[in-house]
Amino acid sequence: MEKFTEILEKIDSAVWGIPLIVLIMSVGIYLTVRLRLLQLVHLPKALRFMFKNEGKGSKGEISSFAALCTALSATIGTGNIVGVATAVGILAGGPGALLWMWLAAFFGMATKYAEGFLAIRYRKIDKDGHVCGGPFYYIEYGMGRKWKWLAKIFAFFGACVGIFGIGTFSQINGISSAVQNFFDPMRENTVSVMGRDYTWAVIISGIAVTVFAALVIIGGIQRISGVSQIVVPFMAVIYILACLTLIIVNANKLPHAIASVFTEAFSFKAAAGGSLPMMFVAMRNGVARGIFSNEAGLGSAPIAAAAAQTKEPVRQGLVSMCGTFIDTIVVCTMTGLSIVMMGSYEAVNPATGKPFEGVEVTTHAFKNGFSFLPEEIPAFVLMVCLVFFAFTTILGWNYYGERCMEYLTGGRMGAVKVYRYLYILAVFIGPYLTVSAVWTIADIFNGLMALPNLVALLALSGVICKDTRRYVIKYNRAKQIKRLAQS
Repeated sequence: MEKFTEILEKIDSAVWGIPLIVLIMSVGIYLTVRLRLLQLVHLPKALRFMFKNEGKGSKGEISSFAALCTALSATIGTGNIVGVATAVGILAGGPGALLWMWLAAFFGMATKYAEGFLAIRYRKIDKDGHVCGGPFYYIEYGMGRKWKWLAKIFAFFGACVGIFGIGTFSQINGISSAVQNFFDPMRENTVSVMGRDYTWAVIISGIAVTVFAALVIIGGIQRISGVSQIVVPFMAVIYILACLTLIIVNANKLPHAIASVFTEAFSFKAAAGGSLPMMFVAMRNGVARGIFSNEAGLGSAPIAAAAAQTKEPVRQGLVSMCGTFIDTIVVCTMTGLSIVMMGSYEAVNPATGKPFEGVEVTTHAFKNGFSFLPEEIPAFVLMVCLVFFAFTTILGWNYYGERCMEYLTGGRMGAVKVYRYLYILAVFIGPYLTVSAVWTIADIFNGLMALPNLVALLALSGVICKDTRRYVIKYNRAKQIKRLAQS
């Protein structure tokens, strides 16, 4: 297993090297400039559009809010709790990774806008109302049929990301780890599975999540979006309030934490356990984990956005942009500040003598941040939030993966059903994989999936900018007429 993990880490280093990080950031910066800081200028409008239906004449399968919640269900997951902890760990990027995560998210908002725009602009709706959309469609119909091979590559990697990366292994692994840390942190009740010892907490939670996921997944986009609309907003609010409370209670530690984020983001001292400067390690891990969390540039969110009931691509692009803002600028920031403030990123597990890993880091922050409460209470709140976040991510990525498989196989629903059952099987076996291997596999497929999508965003940037300017002029003119009519 150690050799396998070593091979994965070498592949991961090659995929998530300087070229891909520069490409992702460059596309975001390029779109930000061409769209004239759209993510700042039009953010208030985008937040209003989240809750306001477009009206009559809109085609699609679900509302814009439901499409956003479906996308958020796939993004707000273990990346917000476990991924951030992994990025700011003492052996990873340290507190400085949080700054690079913010920058990646800021420019990623422009990228996510472009993805949502193109999803509506080039989607296909059949006579039964079934919506087909996403990067494979705007690659094929936007860039031209001669680029269909690139669309196929995206669909292949997208299906792999769902079944081997973000959608299954990392999410169920995060769930089972959180449940174990709460119910059996000392691993006292174990059973042997395939030659290794696992706690009953891991086994029971893995089986339970697999069963509940299967029940929802079989219901398709309507059931997935229905569950997401209820669970995602509710749990996000609870988690944000918990983190805000921790930050307020320990406000005296906030200035030092913020200072650490900025100083270590540009530190050239050698990273712990290696010879590379801390700045590069922080940049790499911050961008990688930020992309893992908000998925800007990956091309996943436009698959959900394509199903939105709207006729205006710009409007849905703005709504899609809110996903990155909520996921990273809000939720990931709450996690990162909590961890840095409580010093959990460099804390050592007394049971093993090694630094805490994965969800243990965030759990340590919650327990110490709420030291005036019995430690079971904050640990339980964190566990519940992580379980539900990760569960909805499993649901959302199943939808993404099935749409990728549908395109890849030319609409053969038999193949889609096979993928669905393999997906459920992957959820079932996920708890038995090691944490490091899980996150490395997810990183690799993330990077490979992003490449075709980024090429399409650059190739179609002219269409994006032209139609965006048209819509802004039209929108401002309508507002002026309305204002004059009321005066």
